[in-house]
Amino acid sequence: MVRCRPLVIAMVTALGLSGTAWAAPQPDPFVDVIVVMKSQVVPGPVVSPDRRERLRSLEKTLRDHATRTQRGARDLLAVRRGQGRVTSVVPLWITNAIGARVRASVAAELARRPEVGAVRPDSTIQAPAVTTASAAEPNVAQVNAPALWDLGYRGQGMVVASMDTGVDLSHPELAVRWRGGANSWYDPNGQHPSTPTDVFGHGTQTMGVMVGGDGGGTSVGVAPDARWIAVKIFNDRGQATSTGIHLGYQWLLDPDGNPATADAPNVVNNSWTMAAGSCSLDFQPDLRNLRAAGIVPVFAAGNYGPTAGTSASPANNPEALAVGSVDDTDTIAPFSSRGPSACGQAGYPQLVAPGTDIRTTDLYGGYLDASGTSLAAPHVAGALALLLQTMPGLTADRQVSALQQGAVDLGPAGADNSYGSGRLDVLASYNWLRSTPDFAVAVAPSSATTQPGGSAQYTVTVSGSGGFSDDVGLSLTGLPAGGTATFDPPVVTGGSGTSSLTVVAPATTGSSALTITGTSGTTTRSVLASLTVVPPPDYTVAATPSSRTVSAGAVATYTIGVSALNGFTGDVTLTAGGLPTAVGTATFSPAVVHGEGTAQLSITTQAAAASGSYPVTVTASSGALGHAVTVTLVVNPRDFAVTISPASISVTRTQTATYTVAVSSIGGFNGSVSLKITGLPVNSSATWTGNPVVAPGWATLKVKTTSATARGTFTLKVTGTNTSLGHQATATLVVR
Repeated sequence: MVRCRPLVIAMVTALGLSGTAWAAPQPDPFVDVIVVMKSQVVPGPVVSPDRRERLRSLEKTLRDHATRTQRGARDLLAVRRGQGRVTSVVPLWITNAIGARVRASVAAELARRPEVGAVRPDSTIQAPAVTTASAAEPNVAQVNAPALWDLGYRGQGMVVASMDTGVDLSHPELAVRWRGGANSWYDPNGQHPSTPTDVFGHGTQTMGVMVGGDGGGTSVGVAPDARWIAVKIFNDRGQATSTGIHLGYQWLLDPDGNPATADAPNVVNNSWTMAAGSCSLDFQPDLRNLRAAGIVPVFAAGNYGPTAGTSASPANNPEALAVGSVDDTDTIAPFSSRGPSACGQAGYPQLVAPGTDIRTTDLYGGYLDASGTSLAAPHVAGALALLLQTMPGLTADRQVSALQQGAVDLGPAGADNSYGSGRLDVLASYNWLRSTPDFAVAVAPSSATTQPGGSAQYTVTVSGSGGFSDDVGLSLTGLPAGGTATFDPPVVTGGSGTSSLTVVAPATTGSSALTITGTSGTTTRSVLASLTVVPPPDYTVAATPSSRTVSAGAVATYTIGVSALNGFTGDVTLTAGGLPTAVGTATFSPAVVHGEGTAQLSITTQAAAASGSYPVTVTASSGALGHAVTVTLVVNPRDFAVTISPASISVTRTQTATYTVAVSSIGGFNGSVSLKITGLPVNSSATWTGNPVVAPGWATLKVKTTSATARGTFTLKVTGTNTSLGHQATATLVVR
C-alpha cells in the first residue's frame, strides 16, 4: 500500500473545482488536472460466458459515451492548445475524464462548462514499500490453495494483472509466467515501453504471491499456472499520477486496443492506497467499469492500523475489495487498517489473508520474507484466478460473495471492522459456488446495427449453476422512446435456456446501451448489449459546373457525381429532363453509376436553338430512392461582330490604304451582313471587295486618297447590318 504525500494532499485541497469559479493566482501557472465529465456511465453487471462479447460491449458503451460527452471540453482544449495555454491532453474513456496540463485560468474555464462535473488536480502518489521479516510461514496452505490444486485447478488459462511498481522479468519464477507481447505490459510514464521492469521490487513481490512457483524450494504463489500482465503505474522515482492510474485501468480493459479480442485480465491486484481516514472517489468510475466487465479490483486495505477508522482510498470505495492482513495464527496484524470505512459502506476490510512473514519473489532472481497488506491482497487475487478457472462466467458480485461466504470467520461472530468476513479459504469458496444456486445471463451478438424502424435480433441465454432450476423473467432497459423489445419466450423455465430478443429501432439514429436483466425472485443478473441505429443506405448527386454557356450547335458538358452514404451499393440510373427538343439533346456516359462514381452529361444544342437560359433537371434513381440536381444551359443569342485590321494605317496623298473587315458569327449566326463606311476624308473614296459578307467571313476595304485629300488623322467607322442587328468597328487613317 502507499500514502499520498502531504504536499499532494495540500494541493488537492487548494485546487478542488467542483463547478465553482477558480480565482487563478498571478501569474497564470501551468497545472496538471483531471477534467471529470458530469455524465458517467453506470453499467450493470455484465454476465456472459463469452468474455470477448462482454468486454467489447462494455468498451463500446464507454468509448461512445466519452466521445459524445467530452466533445465540448476537448474542442476548448484544442483551441487553448493552439494559443499555447495547454501542453498535453489525455482523453480517458474508462472514467469519462480528460487528463491535461493547462494554465490555471483554463482549468477555471473548464470548471464552468455545464458538461464538466469537476476539475481535480492530477495527484501524485508515492510508491509502496514492504517490511522485511524473519523466516516465511506456509501462507499458501493457510488459504487452502493446494486443495484446489489437487482438483486440477492451478490457474490454467487465467490472467492476473498488477497495478504496481512493475515486475522484474529476469526472475525465473516470473519470466516463464509472463503472457508476453505488447498486450501484456504497459508503462503509462513511457520509461520502459516494451520490457517489464521493476526498480523498487514491490510489484515483483506481490506478483510472486499471485503466480510464483516452487523454484525456490517451496510454492510461493496461489495460482502457479496462471499468466500475468502488469501496468507500471509508478515511475522510476517511485511516483504515480492520477492520469497514469486512469490510463492503466483503461489499458487493462483492452490491452491490445482491439475490442474484438478478449485479452483483458481476469483479476487485477492493487497493493497501493492513498492517505488513510478519508474518502476519495476519484477512481470509482474505473473500478465500477472493471467490475462491470467481471474483473474484481482487489486492494490492499492499508498499513495504518491498529487504530479504528484507518481505511484508505481507493480501497474503501464500494467497488473495491479491500484485504486486511493476518499472521499464521489468524490474528489480525497490528499494522492492518481497520474500519469503519470513510466511504460509508458497511465493514472494512471485506476480507483478510496472510500478510505477515510472507516468502515471495524479489529483484534479481532472489526471494524475500515480507509483511504488509500489500502481501495479503495478492493471495485473494490468486484465489480468484483459481475460482474463475472453475467457473469462468462469474460476475464480480458473485466472485466477492464466494470469497466472503467461504471465509473463515474470525474475531466477533459475523463481519467486523478488523477481519471483515474472515480469512480467505479458497476451497470453501469453491464449494460454496458449487452448492449455491445461481444463474447467469448472456447475449449474442453483443451489438447490432439497423435502420430507423428496422429490427435487430439477439439470442439471450440463461445458464443455471449450483443446481439452479427456477424460472427467469427477462426485461430490457435503455431503449430510446419509439423503440420496442420483445422476448420469445419472455420467461426461461427450468433454470437454463434461450430466448429470442427482437428489438425494433426507434426513428432516431444513434447508439444505445441496452441492459438485459434476468429476474428470479429477488435475484437479478444483467448483461449489456448495444444497438446502433444508422440512416438507411442512400446517396447524393452533384453537378460540376452548375452552368455552361455555349453557342447554338455546340456541346455543353457537365460532370455528374454520385456519392454513397451509409454503405449504399446499388445502381443509380441518370436521366435528364426539362430540356426542349428544339434546344438540344442530353446523353450520359455512363448512364448507370454503380454504387458511387461519376458520369459525363453532354448536351448537344441544335444549330437553330433559340438563345436563352434553360434549366435541366438531372435525376438519379435507384429503386425507391431518387435525388435530383439542376444544371443550367445558356445558349448565346445569334449575332455577329465586326472587326477591322489593321487598326491604323498611315499614307501620303495619292496612296491607297487597304483594310480587312471581318464578320464573325455568334450563336450560330450565318446571315448576310452589309458593310458601310463613314468618316472618310474629303477628296478620298472607298471601294469594297466581298461586301456584303456571309458570316463568318470577311471583305476588303480600300480607301484611295488624291493630291487634294486633306491631311490629318481620320476615324473610319464601318457599320455592319442584318435586318435588326447592327454593329460597328473603327480604324484610323493618317494622311500625310
